[in-house]
Amino acid sequence: MFSHLSVFLGIGILLVPFVVYLAMRNESQYVADNAREALNFHISFLIYGVCCIPLYFIFIGIVLHLILVLGLFIFAIVATIKASEGGCYRYPLTIRLVQ
Repeated sequence: MFSHLSVFLGIGILLVPFVVYLAMRNESQYVADNAREALNFHISFLIYGVCCIPLYFIFIGIVLHLILVLGLFIFAIVATIKASEGGCYRYPLTIRLVQ
């Protein structure tokens, strides 16, 4: 759950899921799967956020960035609830870079 909630920490958005994944990948498959999903999600949304920056000049980037941030928080909350129930949430729009 902590990997999904790292969105709200701000500075640890990539660091927390990465550390949890590295620490727990050999001990708990459940925790490793959730941390990997959170890490892939955060990397994907970081890439999407960087892609919005050039669009700021035509003001569509601001709207897209706000929608992106709102989706980031909503999906993180849904994933946290799913993880607390014992499941693993598969984020939509995620590039699966970490296998």
